[in-house]
Amino acid sequence: MYRISYAEISNDASSEIREQERQALDYAIELLSLAQMRGPSSAEATQAILYLQKLWGFLIKDLADPGNELADEVKGNLISIGLWVIKEADQIMHERSKNLSGLIDVTRTIRNGLQ
Repeated sequence: MYRISYAEISNDASSEIREQERQALDYAIELLSLAQMRGPSSAEATQAILYLQKLWGFLIKDLADPGNELADEVKGNLISIGLWVIKEADQIMHERSKNLSGLIDVTRTIRNGLQ
């Protein structure tokens, strides 16, 4: 019989969740890159922005959950970044900004940190 500890199962689950988050962020980067090529007023930009806002809404909700085991400082920093992303995406949606490259850079940095 195999003996698997709770810590091993928990680590496996955490790794799987991080991989899913990486994939979601990869998809956001793909959408944002296409939006950057087509322009901030394009249908692709709208699709990318809506996806990114929905993704960060989900991530912020997860980060704010009392069961989230990340350090409070890390959670606070990620929530602040997420709120900035949502706000900046809203500015692009309302044609007050064209900063798609900023959203791509931040999203890529967060994605790279999930390793």
